[in-house]
Parts: sequence; C-alpha cells; structure tokens
Amino acid sequence: MRMYDIIQKKRDGGELTKEEISFFVKGYTNGEIPDYQASALMMAIYFNKMNYNETLELTMEMAKSGDNMDLSGIEGVKVDKHSTGGVGDKTTLVVAPLVAAAGAPVAKMSGRGLGHTGGTIDKLEAFDGFNVGMSMEKFTSSVNGIGIAISAQTGNLAPADKKLYALRDVTATVENISLIAGSIMSKKLASGADAIVLDVKSGSGAFMKDDKGAFELAQEMVSIGLGAGRDMVALITDMDQPLGKAVGNSLEVIEAIDTLNGNGPKDLEDICLHLGAHMLLLSKKVGTIDEGLQRLRGVMESGEGIEKLKELVKNQGGDPSYVDDTSKFKKADIVKEVLSEQEGYVYSIKTDEIGRASLVLGAGRENKESEIDLSVGLIVEKKRGDYVRKGDVLAVVHSSSAEKFEEASRIIRAAYSLSEVRPADEKLIKGIVDKDGTRHI
Repeated sequence: MRMYDIIQKKRDGGELTKEEISFFVKGYTNGEIPDYQASALMMAIYFNKMNYNETLELTMEMAKSGDNMDLSGIEGVKVDKHSTGGVGDKTTLVVAPLVAAAGAPVAKMSGRGLGHTGGTIDKLEAFDGFNVGMSMEKFTSSVNGIGIAISAQTGNLAPADKKLYALRDVTATVENISLIAGSIMSKKLASGADAIVLDVKSGSGAFMKDDKGAFELAQEMVSIGLGAGRDMVALITDMDQPLGKAVGNSLEVIEAIDTLNGNGPKDLEDICLHLGAHMLLLSKKVGTIDEGLQRLRGVMESGEGIEKLKELVKNQGGDPSYVDDTSKFKKADIVKEVLSEQEGYVYSIKTDEIGRASLVLGAGRENKESEIDLSVGLIVEKKRGDYVRKGDVLAVVHSSSAEKFEEASRIIRAAYSLSEVRPADEKLIKGIVDKDGTRHI
C-alpha cells in the first residue's frame, strides 16, 4: 500500500477503505508518513469530504492510536460530558457535582484551555492545592468512593489527532465537519465512557458560528458515537453571548459556586440542569428528562450539590474552605468598570471579542507554553436585550495592569452593538440530536 495512491484516490473523489485509513493513521502517528503527504490528504478530504463510514473509521483509528482509558473498575454507567467550547463556559463545575450528588458516577477527563480562557483543569487549580494529575487507581477509587473525579487528560490520549490537528491548523484544513467531529470524538471514545452528552455551541463565541453548522456537527458526532457503540445525545446551545456573567478562571469558579448555591445566572443554571438531566437519563438513574430536572433541582436546593463540590476539592488535595469563603481566591490588582459611551438596547455582542478581551488580560493562553493568570477576567453586566444608558456599566474588568485594562476595555466597548429596538429573545437550547434524530426547539 502506498500513501501516494491513497492521496490520489481521495483527490479524485473515491471512498477510502478501512485498511487505507488505518495505514495512514498508523504511518503518520509513527512518523513513517511525512507532513507533506498527510497535508495533501487533509486538503483532498477538505474538498471532497468523507462519508459516514470513512469518518467513523478515521475516528476509531485515531482513538486507538494511543492510550484507551479502562473504566470497567468503576461501578455503574459512566457518562461523559463535553462542550465544544465558548466564552464563560463553566458548566462542568456545576454539572459534575450535581450529577454525582444525584447518584450517577462522574469520571471526567478534562483539558486545559487554549485561546479565550482556561479549561476546566485550569479553573480547578484556582483551589489552593488542587491536584489535577491522578493515577488510574486513584481515579477509579475516587469515583467509586465519592462518586466523582476530574483529572487532566493523559498525554498520550489520541496522539494521531494531536498531530493531525496541529497540521490542519497550519494548512487551512480545520473547517471540515468530518475532521472536526473525528477530532473531538476520538478523544471522547478513548476516554472510556459508556455514554456521552455533548454541548454543541452555536454563535459568535463558538467554533460553529451559526445554527446550521452546529446542527451538522452535532449530527456527525452523535452518528460517530452511536456507530462506536456509545449512547449519545447532543444539545445545541446558544453562544451569541457569554454564558452567565463571569469570564476568567477564578471568577468562573466563584460563579459556579454561586450557581450550586442557587444564586447563579439563570442561563447558566438552565443549561447545567438540562445537561445534567440528560446525563442522569443515559446513566439509567431517571426515566425521563423531567424526572432528571426535578432530581437535580432537589439536589441543588438541599445543598447536596455544593457539598459534593467540597468533597471533590478535598479528595484531590484542594482547600474546600474556598467553597464557603470565595474571598480566598486570588484577586486581581485592578478591578475597574467599563462604562458605556452610547445608549440603547444591547442588540448583539461579538462574543469572540469578549473572549479576546479576557485573553488580553491573561486569562487564556496564546499558545501551549503560555502562563495564565487565574485571578483576571471580567464580569459582563449587560447582556442581549438589556437597556443601556450612557455611563452604565457594561462590564467589570479584573486586571493585573492599567495598560491591560485599557486595551480590554476598548475591545469590550467595541463588542457591543446597541439599537433603538430591543432584539427578539434567542432560545438558550436550540435543539437536540440523539438516536431518534434531530429535534429543533
């Protein structure tokens, strides 16, 4: 078998066989196939696309290219939750304790952030002493003992995807639904969960900028998961404005704590409850979504959810007193308001620009080697549909320097579009994709 023939076949619109895909993935991962041939194949796939069988085989081969987590030692149905990413997306910090307190095992491998803000692992490190690196034995015993563990992903999880994504990133071949879906799902399959709940974001702050693309991605990922023998559901959710109000690591942890205490922003609470209800349904802990929602609301109101977060933090070496006293989290040197210079209804927010403002402040990573500042970020005070007068506070910025504050404040003001007319309300959850098909809401 020759790589030249595989490239030529895909260039001419042919369907790659399982054997050809396996040959490519193994050869490229091992360094036997050079970058220039791999990039040629990626470009051929970008233009001629892949069908379902090709996409599934590529995903499975990437998942098998490195470590595969064995969760068989964990009792019950293991359900993973994955978000395609957005601005202010701290759902795991709320959903995981709630679902664990409701009786479903939460065995979650999470990543660090690259770009807008930190990932779940970065945020958890805001707790003094929190250990994100766990042996498989400790991980398994933690889930069996207290119902929850959140650990950093192994360095050898789907290495083929890591190599291919880096290549696609510099060869303009990222924006292909099959390749995006395969990239995400290869890591999810390798993580070992029995079932997967996906939160697919749609909007200016998401990877998929419109509903059409988000639904297509959700459908592709659900199909891959079902084909790999997993139970699957995807929720398509709004990311045309930040989720909740807080953007930045410690600030998002504090907002998650507020939400678990029943005092968080309604949009964040609603999405967390629905994601969690689907996790409970797939884990066989409830029979319907309504039953799941009711169970999670009860867990939140009783305080069991916030207590489970304390258990998680303590079990992984962190200081659980931060949960009761959020003033212990590191504070930024400068906390200053960004005031509106215009008047009108907030018609739209360029959410990716809000994310860029947080990056300027140091809450995210420009590259993998970047150090993030856990204390900085911003609190969004005006959201879509709110009326704004001149001098009203658009956001409160937490910054390490006056220069960074000034740059971030310029970006934030420019991200807001005001109008004399109030915009129509957008649906928070736009649709659901599962084994029964696609339902728009």
